[in-house]
Amino acid sequence: MNQRLNKYSNLTQRIIAAVIGVSIIITGIFYSAYTFWMVFLFLSIMTQYEFYKLVGLNGNLPLSIYGTICGTVLNALTFFVEKGDWPFKFYYLIVPLLAITFFIKLYKRKDPKPFENLGYTFLGIIYVAVPFALVNEVAMEAHHYKPILVLGVLVILWVNDSGAYFVGTMMGKRKLFERISPKKTWEGLFGGAISSLIAALVFSKYYNALEPWQWMVIAAIIVVTGTLGDLVESLFKRSIAIKDSGSFIPGHGGFLDRFDGLLLSMPFILTFLKIFA
Repeated sequence: MNQRLNKYSNLTQRIIAAVIGVSIIITGIFYSAYTFWMVFLFLSIMTQYEFYKLVGLNGNLPLSIYGTICGTVLNALTFFVEKGDWPFKFYYLIVPLLAITFFIKLYKRKDPKPFENLGYTFLGIIYVAVPFALVNEVAMEAHHYKPILVLGVLVILWVNDSGAYFVGTMMGKRKLFERISPKKTWEGLFGGAISSLIAALVFSKYYNALEPWQWMVIAAIIVVTGTLGDLVESLFKRSIAIKDSGSFIPGHGGFLDRFDGLLLSMPFILTFLKIFA
């Protein structure tokens, strides 16, 4: 597929890949709670494993496979407990599962920096797997699956990214954070913010479980934390001297490039919803 799309411009590739990807995600969200979970579990696995692969470029040795397994188990526990299929006590399984990482490193003779690499292993779980697991909590309310809420959050995220990209490309002049990301501009930030607020207002008309002001706050959270999440990922890429986290998604780079805004916005969104919604 990548070879077929290479003949198109970067913008055309972005649009085609976005249409295909968004169609798959939306279909998964609305078909059933289980297809929603499988789609986001796949995204979590691919993003986390991509993170470990990038960390390894500097000669580090994180527990890529085992760390991804821990992330997968955490995601499954969150989904099935929040849905009401499993009791809450199953959450405790993650504690010994994480503790086993120390035992594995104990027998890795060729690792000169075992505790540093344990840190990278846990970072992959905290930075990638936990936010994707939290998506399950956003989608569940009192053990009932609420697809519109999670769709609203995702659409605002996508609209923010798209608004920032197009406005920044056409009108961007003032650098937002040149040291980390030379292409990001204040104009792009405001373009994404305005687009996000409009999307939030539209969703407030169709999802009455949240008040309009709550949707607006979610949009504000996404604008701020989504932008910072993008900058954090840019900082990570600069630290290992790469441009894109991967090439799996034409025009967008890798999974980490595509979902960096989700990773740091989701903890704030969920906290707001649990306290104020």
